[in-house]
Amino acid sequence: MKKTSVVLTTLAALMGLWASAAGAETLQEAAVKKLIEPRLGDNVKVDEVTKTPYSGLFEVRVGNDIFYTDAAAKYVFVGRIMDAQTSRDFTRERVDELSKVKFSDLPLELAMKRVKGNGKRVIAVFEDPNCGYCKRFHKTTLQEIDNVTVYTFLYNILADDSAVKARNVWCSADRNKAWTDMMVDGKAAAAAPAACQAPNDKVLALGQKLNVTGTPTIIFADGSRTPGWIDAKAMEAKFSSLK
Repeated sequence: MKKTSVVLTTLAALMGLWASAAGAETLQEAAVKKLIEPRLGDNVKVDEVTKTPYSGLFEVRVGNDIFYTDAAAKYVFVGRIMDAQTSRDFTRERVDELSKVKFSDLPLELAMKRVKGNGKRVIAVFEDPNCGYCKRFHKTTLQEIDNVTVYTFLYNILADDSAVKARNVWCSADRNKAWTDMMVDGKAAAAAPAACQAPNDKVLALGQKLNVTGTPTIIFADGSRTPGWIDAKAMEAKFSSLK
């Protein structure tokens, strides 16, 4: 076990070089991609194949999902590669890196903006009006943290009436109050005027492009994301890690 840990720790040191290496696809990687793609089914498009430091394995990336294969693409390995001693999850780290977004590229005009305190710390959150964990996020985490700017994208994916509720909030005179009233107190926003247009379709397309599959999904200034509810302590720890 100790020997295995040493090997994996050595491989971890190579992760940065592997994950950040720039350059054209190698002939071997291209060959593996050509072999593996038709074996995954007609509707599967392999985006990238990269040789890893792990015993000759190749990482196969389909969107933000990854798995591993051998040089002959004879076997497929689905699962995580971890340090046997520390439980460091190398696969999880790679997926997190792939899921990062450039915060400055987010179309913030499609989001509601709320500033608490000095607003120096910034997050974007994808939320659905019918999301229970989003409501919990508002009732706990957002009540307890300060000095943050929150951009809320109304991402309507959970129920048929989510889009209607989101439009009513967006078209309110005070969007933030209407949203807080709904998420914290369960008070629905008044019906929107017929002429008011909400960016529901644009936000839906944005979330799909970014592979946001659930709410809440929190995106931090460094582009990393956290799916699901987190408490104030975890959020403060994340903010501290960004300094």
